[in-house]
Amino acid sequence: MYIMALNCGSSSLKYQIFDADSKKQVVGGNVEKIGSPDSFITQKYPDGTKQKKEVPMKNHNDALGVVMGMLRDASVDMNEIRGVGHRVVMGGSKFASSVEITDEVMREIQNWRDLMPLHIPASLMGIESARQMLPNATQVAVFDTAFLQTMPESSYRYAIPEAWYKNLGVRRYGFHGTSHLYVSKRAAAMLGKPADKCNLITMHIGSGASGVAIKNGIAVDTTLGMTPTAGLVMGTRPGDVDAGALLYVMEKLKLTPEQMTKHMNKDSGLMGITKCFADRRDVESNRETNPDCKLALEIEVHNVKKYIGAFMAELGHVDALVFTAGVGENDNYLRAKYCEGLEELGIKIDPAKNDKALARLDAGECEISAPDSRVKIFMIPTNEEIVIVEDTIGIMNKTYDANHLKMQYSFAKMNEKQK
Repeated sequence: MYIMALNCGSSSLKYQIFDADSKKQVVGGNVEKIGSPDSFITQKYPDGTKQKKEVPMKNHNDALGVVMGMLRDASVDMNEIRGVGHRVVMGGSKFASSVEITDEVMREIQNWRDLMPLHIPASLMGIESARQMLPNATQVAVFDTAFLQTMPESSYRYAIPEAWYKNLGVRRYGFHGTSHLYVSKRAAAMLGKPADKCNLITMHIGSGASGVAIKNGIAVDTTLGMTPTAGLVMGTRPGDVDAGALLYVMEKLKLTPEQMTKHMNKDSGLMGITKCFADRRDVESNRETNPDCKLALEIEVHNVKKYIGAFMAELGHVDALVFTAGVGENDNYLRAKYCEGLEELGIKIDPAKNDKALARLDAGECEISAPDSRVKIFMIPTNEEIVIVEDTIGIMNKTYDANHLKMQYSFAKMNEKQK
């Protein structure tokens, strides 16, 4: 029996097929540039080989059809795909856990279309297509916001007119929850402590970025807000900006909400500062010759350190600081900068360990803190797909526990090295 993990972005589709018993990946791939004439699919196999095919795909329904054809070519029996776990970016306050998808669930997801105009329509089309193409499979929604729904009201409420909160749902939701859940479980295992006894700061830093404060195993605060534009500086998103400044710009430049949304999501962050780079690899490689690149990194580092300090104050005691996602897993330069000057707070990185801890070189999860660091520092490659797969299997088998501290995740166990 197979389980499919499906992640539909605005113009992309990522998929992985797992064996339900071993929970090992069988095959996976990416579809890119959906809606463009030059759209293509790249299928990847466990042995590292890849198969690329250029196919025009005007929407996610077309894309999933191409995926099914590629899977058949890889000898995957469609009848054996018994469950499909869908990453859904927004579940609001309605969904604090993964759920089987029903018509009612679809209607609730639809309610967030205006707030997430790029992601929600893609998710809905992906779900509908999967229902049609795999009618015998259980469809499960795994929400990016679910892990953050344990935040207390003092963390998620904004100091705004109450009617905006009650009638429009304006509050902090946070995102990247599936990633934060996974690395928090792995961090607890690496510490050799039960998850509900761990205080952690988890930093998911990629093109999008977020930090989460975790107290006794549950999320109590996050850097992101109602949308993914708040908090940390990102590739093309600004992080925290004075709302009054945005209103001022809109008035002066006569911008529509749609135009401002584009500027906040596509033209800001590292791109906004450097005017040419959204990828940190490009920014770093030019930092010695381009003053804008140097400034962009300084702004980002300042921003990350400020949130680490704030979360430490909030938690009181911190067992570990965790870095994950593209930058967190692969950028030893920035990890060192994020921790620089935090020694008085008990955070001291080991330069040699940090330089070796690169997921792209198969380093795997590892400790990168110095021996005398009071707070452990970990690099943990994230694995959102295994969370999606195990939630889907749990819902299918009726063993799923909405309280993630009670859910028996296979990845929450210590491995043989840690025993």
